[in-house]
Amino acid sequence: MDAEAYGQIKVSVKKLMDIDLNHYKEEQMRRRLDSWLVRSGAVSWPDYIRRVSSDDRELSKFRDYLTINVSEFFRDQDRWNTLAEQILPQLVKASLTLRPPRGGLRLWSAGCSIGAEAYTLAILSEEIAPNHPHRILATDLDRTVLAKCRARGPYSADEIQNVSPARRAAFFEAGGPPFYVKDRTRRWIDFQEHNLLSDPFERDQDLIICRNVVIYFTAETKNMLYQKFYEALRPGGILFLGGTEIIPRPQDIGFRSQGVSMYIKVST
Repeated sequence: MDAEAYGQIKVSVKKLMDIDLNHYKEEQMRRRLDSWLVRSGAVSWPDYIRRVSSDDRELSKFRDYLTINVSEFFRDQDRWNTLAEQILPQLVKASLTLRPPRGGLRLWSAGCSIGAEAYTLAILSEEIAPNHPHRILATDLDRTVLAKCRARGPYSADEIQNVSPARRAAFFEAGGPPFYVKDRTRRWIDFQEHNLLSDPFERDQDLIICRNVVIYFTAETKNMLYQKFYEALRPGGILFLGGTEIIPRPQDIGFRSQGVSMYIKVST
């Protein structure tokens, strides 16, 4: 596709879905769009845009494709072990001072996709400090995946492959596949539609998880998001990124590395 065609697609996507493709890596996005046009069976992009303008189901499928919903429970197990054994206990202890008398964590799964990471957070929160009034905010741009999140599933065997048998018995409904999270675990989480690139961020977060999301953005957009995450965290709060998502100079923002994928806010 040439530059003119890509420019027209960007205008249409922004108008139809409020997704600004200017924030995404252009070469990578062009390849994804070319692939999608072939899969759609449309003869041209003007033909396809006419289709999605009048077909809500096709528009939803196109949105799902653009927002790249790939996730699973306890993805990268070692990172979650670090979070459970070191980070979360420290945050729980601090919350008792910050929010007396019962404390309670403020956790945000940003770009939560199918909800696997938000529910993983809920499982760990219940295991570590079940009697604290935690709040997990889980946000995504995609209404289809948010509907799945709110319905507690269904989740495939592959999506819960890292969940131990004991946790499966404790936190999932009996039976399956497909699998559904128990309602008592769902109660921890507030699922909301949210655009990371344009909507405001809630403040005073203890932990923000945004994994395998910013890799699709331009360097300028990444830096903008890292700054906004910094501002949304309380001092001492943690930003948890994907394994290949590295902040080149975290000290310039006010972060300090806490090991692989983890950054702590060290100044106000």
